[in-house]
Amino acid sequence: MKMIRLIIRLAVLVFFSVNSLHAFEALQGPTELLYWDKTNTFNGYTWFGVRGTTYLVDMEGRVAHTWPIGTNPHVLTNGNVLDAAKDDPSGFGGFTEVDWDGKIAWQYTETRSTYAPHHDFLRIFNRKLNAFTTLYIANKTVSSNQCIAAGCNPAFGRNYTNAQMDAIVEIDMSGSVIWEWWFFDHIVQDFDPTKANYVGAGKTIADYPGRLNINIPGLPVQRDWLHCNSIDYNEALDQVVINSVRGEFYVVDHGNTFLVGNPSGSLALAAGPAGDFLYRFGDPARYSQGNPPSILTNWTVSTTGHKQIGGSHHDSWIPDGLPGAGRLLVFNNAQNLFEHTQGSYVFEIDPFLNAQGIGSGAYVNPPDAGYNLWPAPAPTAGKNPKLMSKQIVWSYSSKSSHGMFSHIGSSAQRLPNGNTLVCADTEGHIIEVTPSGEPVWEYINPVTSSGILKFKKDNWPMYNSIFRAFRLGTNDPVLAGRTLTSGKTITGRIPSYHSP
Repeated sequence: MKMIRLIIRLAVLVFFSVNSLHAFEALQGPTELLYWDKTNTFNGYTWFGVRGTTYLVDMEGRVAHTWPIGTNPHVLTNGNVLDAAKDDPSGFGGFTEVDWDGKIAWQYTETRSTYAPHHDFLRIFNRKLNAFTTLYIANKTVSSNQCIAAGCNPAFGRNYTNAQMDAIVEIDMSGSVIWEWWFFDHIVQDFDPTKANYVGAGKTIADYPGRLNINIPGLPVQRDWLHCNSIDYNEALDQVVINSVRGEFYVVDHGNTFLVGNPSGSLALAAGPAGDFLYRFGDPARYSQGNPPSILTNWTVSTTGHKQIGGSHHDSWIPDGLPGAGRLLVFNNAQNLFEHTQGSYVFEIDPFLNAQGIGSGAYVNPPDAGYNLWPAPAPTAGKNPKLMSKQIVWSYSSKSSHGMFSHIGSSAQRLPNGNTLVCADTEGHIIEVTPSGEPVWEYINPVTSSGILKFKKDNWPMYNSIFRAFRLGTNDPVLAGRTLTSGKTITGRIPSYHSP
């Protein structure tokens, strides 16, 4: 009888393990490593921050190192971790940097009452300054008078009280502001011809892809108006990309708007025409060069229009030396796309491709590059054909629409072997996929809001969330001179996973 019970228990464990592989839909299943194809993965250490701790785990999920901070951690080249000063990516008062041993190495607090840091930040090397600096997103207060003076339509905004627009702030290591870029300085409108930012006679919003319409239909200026949630920096181009959850990301010039030793001059340059968008992607209807999503006459059918991304939470350049270098990776949560069956995607975007599919060497406005008609991938997928930008050169989504899905957070990272590491925040789900979309490594975060669990049962979204996750190679400079000894897994369980 004992032997029969043992066999049944083993069968149940195998059932849950197999049915969790590749994120088959399941109400419950084991956490930590589920699958590892050792031949086709990029070996190294995966790091992520959850509930106040940043973990560095090996390919089996064994803990190799931890840092006593973990919200949206950024592992720096010296092995330190820079993170928000409190465990909430949506808003925080400043940043803390801890060294490899967890000791505080640097701190910054935003003391200006009109600035509210949130979501993302980045340590960069400012080549003009020849020093490290920190970029961060902050919602900056816009007064009602400023809104009206900038051409906001009073009928839309309830007097525009408590309005905010995102800014990108750069501080040096002493905490001094040395550069700032603000959306409010790059707006245009077609409502009030008496204002300086009016489109002008014979022109429309469509003539200004480098600026943002302050009267976006249905979205009056308000608190956290754009809800930007990620930034990245391209050192070679000296440019910054900032992503908005509303369904667009924007590339802006840092190098030609930054003056060494002249913060006021830098702010003036960034606020002028040199600070207009160099490139934007995601929703050309925002600047009247495309159609928005809509419900069709038969209201059981909808169209995504020309909108490409929605609810996106991570946008970054593929670094030099990696497959796809210079292109942009975006985790497209795919909220607000009016798809018949929703599912998240990772897009690789080449912003230099023209309508002929040729790299032009300069940014090409996506509507000018054109679109392909994306067919439904399978009759059972519950997807309608839709227009996809020709600048999307690679994409990944799970075949089961919700096998890799997150309505919030998430990240994507190109790996040196050409694979992509994907983190789906909502379910604490990390996978590595090949260029053909084959999952070769899969891990479920065991750290939950009620403790560390070996087995996760059905629960609300975000129960075991991971905001982002990334992989370090074994020879990464971050690990140079470090002796790593992998110990137990986070749960203490002996790794048990499937492999080919």
